[in-house]
Amino acid sequence: MMFLTMPWLTLKLTDSATMAGLVIAVSSIPGLLLSPFMGSLIDSIGRRKMAIAVEAISVITTIAFPLINGITPLTLTVILILNVIRATFGGGSMTARKSLLPDVAREAKMTLDKGNSIHEALAAAAFATGPAIASLLIAAFDVMSAFWVSAGFMALSSIFAWTIRVHEHKEADAKERGSESWFSYASQGFRALAKLPSVLIIFVIVVCLALLYIPSELVVLPKYYEGINDPNTLGLLLMVMALATSVGSLLFARFTKYLSYANILRFTGFGVAIPMIPMAFLPPTPIMLICGFVLGFAWGPMPPLLNTVIQRKVPPSMRGRVFSIEMTIWSAAPMISMVFAGAAVDAFGVHPVYLAIALLVLLAVTVVAFQPALKDLSAVDV
Repeated sequence: MMFLTMPWLTLKLTDSATMAGLVIAVSSIPGLLLSPFMGSLIDSIGRRKMAIAVEAISVITTIAFPLINGITPLTLTVILILNVIRATFGGGSMTARKSLLPDVAREAKMTLDKGNSIHEALAAAAFATGPAIASLLIAAFDVMSAFWVSAGFMALSSIFAWTIRVHEHKEADAKERGSESWFSYASQGFRALAKLPSVLIIFVIVVCLALLYIPSELVVLPKYYEGINDPNTLGLLLMVMALATSVGSLLFARFTKYLSYANILRFTGFGVAIPMIPMAFLPPTPIMLICGFVLGFAWGPMPPLLNTVIQRKVPPSMRGRVFSIEMTIWSAAPMISMVFAGAAVDAFGVHPVYLAIALLVLLAVTVVAFQPALKDLSAVDV
């Protein structure tokens, strides 16, 4: 829900894609700086405990928007400050859940491929309903109602995490933090990643897609649909894309029976890049929805693929720190490109900027898809 609500709120206040991009980008800085520290807390305190605590904190930081707005109208400065506080804890809950998933899959007696397929399919299905609910609330009431409902779902997430009862497995020779500094402890995740080319190659394409693609959903499309005052179609498009992602994620375990991890990665990359080209021409809604479905379906296998490789290759005691790097990527890469995308939209318009992003995504995917290092990904013991 917040994926649509936050840029919509900023656009309504400023009518500027540049400012919307700036708010999202600046808000990502705390998550970027503190993500490795959050991973350290997960590995040190516990995966389940952090999944509960971080989501509970997110409830407070989300309801702060309508509470303050009830006292005094929100300004861009206040929105920026609140979003910075909220983003500080935003990625910790997902990192904790991904780190806990192998323990849950072991208790459920299912493979990691299947466990990650179900996990990411449910996550995508939830994301599909979120923008739709947000757009309906914005259209029927106001943008503040979306904050209240979103906070309610966050509270449920924290409660459900509390109900999980599994043993958090660690390897026999796992080292506790002890007197080691938090900085040194957190940096072990980066050192582990450097030794795992099969994980690193996926991170490379994730960086490319985060850097180039995410601004199209967070800035370019909201600017277009806000300009024509049509939040419902934007919510519908994001819902269709997310539902298709859910289907693609759910089929990941089946894909692995016929395709290598390297070919699944190639399918995902080109499947995202190619539909973006016709979408850049802002066609009628039915065509936009079809292209969005193809894009979402192609992206579906990527999250469970990334999760599975990390969970198989990274020692359990370091999972939180390595998964936190993934969240760092999602925070840092868009931060670099978001402001530029917003400024470009204000200067040149939605169509040329979207087309340029689409072509850059296609170029990046083509370069990565034929790298010899993909052999390391295919060599992962599944």
